[in-house]
Amino acid sequence: MKTQKYAVNQQLIESILTWVKSGEIAIPEIQRPFVWDSTKVRDLMDSLYQGYPIGYLIAWRNPNVKLKDGSFSEGKKILIDGQQRVMALRAAILGEYVINKDYAREKIKISFQPLEEKFEVFNSAIQKDNAWIPDISPIITGMERTRRIIDSYCEKNPNADEYQVEDALENLKMITHKQLGLIELDSDLDIETVTEIFVRINSKGVVLSQADFAMSKIAANEIYNGSTIRKAIDYFCHLAVAPQFYSQIADIDSEFASTEYFRKMSWLKSENDNLYDPDYTDLLRVVFTSGFHRGKLSDLVSLLSGRNFETRTYEEEIARDSFKKLEEGIYEFINENNFKRFLMIIKSAGFISSSLVRSQNTLNFAYILYLALRTKNYNPAQIESYVRRWFVLSILTGRYSGSPESWFDHDIKNISKMDFGEHLNSVESAELSNTFFDVALVRSLETSFSTSPYFNVYLAAQVKLNDKGFLSRDITVKDLISHRGDIHHIFPKDYLKKYGLQKGQYNQVANYAYTQSEINIKIGNKAPEIYLNELKEQCNCQSLKYGGITDIDTLKENLRQNCIPESVFSMNTENYDEFLEQRRVLMARKIKEYYLSL
Repeated sequence: MKTQKYAVNQQLIESILTWVKSGEIAIPEIQRPFVWDSTKVRDLMDSLYQGYPIGYLIAWRNPNVKLKDGSFSEGKKILIDGQQRVMALRAAILGEYVINKDYAREKIKISFQPLEEKFEVFNSAIQKDNAWIPDISPIITGMERTRRIIDSYCEKNPNADEYQVEDALENLKMITHKQLGLIELDSDLDIETVTEIFVRINSKGVVLSQADFAMSKIAANEIYNGSTIRKAIDYFCHLAVAPQFYSQIADIDSEFASTEYFRKMSWLKSENDNLYDPDYTDLLRVVFTSGFHRGKLSDLVSLLSGRNFETRTYEEEIARDSFKKLEEGIYEFINENNFKRFLMIIKSAGFISSSLVRSQNTLNFAYILYLALRTKNYNPAQIESYVRRWFVLSILTGRYSGSPESWFDHDIKNISKMDFGEHLNSVESAELSNTFFDVALVRSLETSFSTSPYFNVYLAAQVKLNDKGFLSRDITVKDLISHRGDIHHIFPKDYLKKYGLQKGQYNQVANYAYTQSEINIKIGNKAPEIYLNELKEQCNCQSLKYGGITDIDTLKENLRQNCIPESVFSMNTENYDEFLEQRRVLMARKIKEYYLSL
């Protein structure tokens, strides 16, 4: 018979707020920024006033941890769902500041109209309207006497019914005596079970990730610098996207601004590269996998709790060592030299733009590999080659597109116990054989998606090999990608549509090439046999019409660099399928040539 692993109770809102203030329920100082719109706070207050239900909070009790003297410390409850509601209650009822989605301190004042029993977010119009009480917080908390507020209100609104105002304010004060459901999950539940419970209970069906659990676990720890670690993760990830946020940290969090973390991430204030903008999940994955040599984030939560996987008990020493290792890993992740050198390696493989990288987990593991090989003191030149090859291999094989945690776990364990060069060679032999390049890759290029990972690798190959744009004499594919150039159709779209071809036919990646806009405009809707033969004439008479190519050898070399068969000079719509087949083969050969050069 299965026993119930949770308890459901109705608690007074004032009790919930008291527990939060005392720390019995741990809500990290920066769990996530407060993302609710102010009107949702208003609606929450109105629902409570009307006696409507506002859902459940879900708390998960930390396990009791064994101390060195043999005693146990009682675990706190960590709030894993309902943080936004609790923050809204603290803002509206207690008058506390919140950190908004821009990480700025903000005060949300909710106003009340007692005659109509309406709530509204405080604004300049309400400030001028005597019918409104500007802020409900002093009334609910008792910081102002109800009698005095009533007298003041009636003096400003002579026609108001004093008893009606009094009844409304008494009802308002009773908001904290309304009940809120609290679901408390047992400490011995694993993350997968907790996640399943969360999804089933949460009416929105929001998925709670293991990274969310880890961040809650980190921030709730008061012994091992948890709050600061959590802030370091949040702030770094926000700075990576918004460097201007650096100057705000000192204003909103002077305590954190004095830490070593803040100094270590100061380089981000002038960094605008967006090739790798990790979020907190990415950062945790990289730090955990590279530092702990495990791939499943659920294990991080267990280790931070002090889990001994052999005895199935919780020990303080394991928790302490895990937090120390986590901190060391974060310092390695945010280190300017590590981060920039890693990006330099990725760019040296031709991936110069975030538009060419569609798998964040592939980037994550490449950084894991870089950090792990540095720790094992591999030669820097070896590290560069290994990271480039593994990164491209992972994209071509879709290694981390499904069940990434399992693959992370598998790969980091192999990296830990054997020479990486040997591991790489064995994977290449199994997955990147000649058959892969000659058959499977050619078939994979038969797609209409310009974001195809295989097409992106082809473009990266063109960047690395310094290929010129289609029909360009001097402008490279790298130039076009870097300056937001456009992908155009070799067989013009309008030309193919005129002959009845559908979208999925003319939008084939084998029909795509990076081309200067002015060249594409000149081509218009002409067939290749027309505009390319006009280009041949351009090479003879030196009269420029399409770009700057003026000799036939340069033209043929340009076609070779763009994997376009020379037979294209005589091709029209009847030869379109033949063209696509020939070009896919040439594109696959270029990718193979490129990979072998990494």
